[in-house]
Amino acid sequence: QEQLAESGGGLVQPGGSLRLSCVYTGNSFNTLAMGWFRQAPGKEREFVAGINWSGSSPFYPDSMKDRFTISRDNSKNTVYLQMTGLKAEDTAVYYCNFDTRIATMLTPRYDYWGQGTQVTVSS
Repeated sequence: QEQLAESGGGLVQPGGSLRLSCVYTGNSFNTLAMGWFRQAPGKEREFVAGINWSGSSPFYPDSMKDRFTISRDNSKNTVYLQMTGLKAEDTAVYYCNFDTRIATMLTPRYDYWGQGTQVTVSS
């Protein structure tokens, strides 16, 4: 079975930065698109960023594009999310996921979310 393990969250002041990591355990990481999602209390899960198998053509919603950067290291089966200029509304549990294409990942098809990592932006 594929497994996902998120890490790197924590408590940060508004305007601060965090770098999240997600390690994929399974086969064929180099063929998979990877992405980040988040879910805040009382809100639905929200897509944050996606990246294709080679690291080209990263994709972000308009609300994330200026502050978040997704990247990957295929030698480590790891995808990263660098977040800067954090705001209180960024507070959420952050999860990663995978699919064959970014487009199909936008509506997640696989229920392998890992434990997530908590990001809290506190004023």
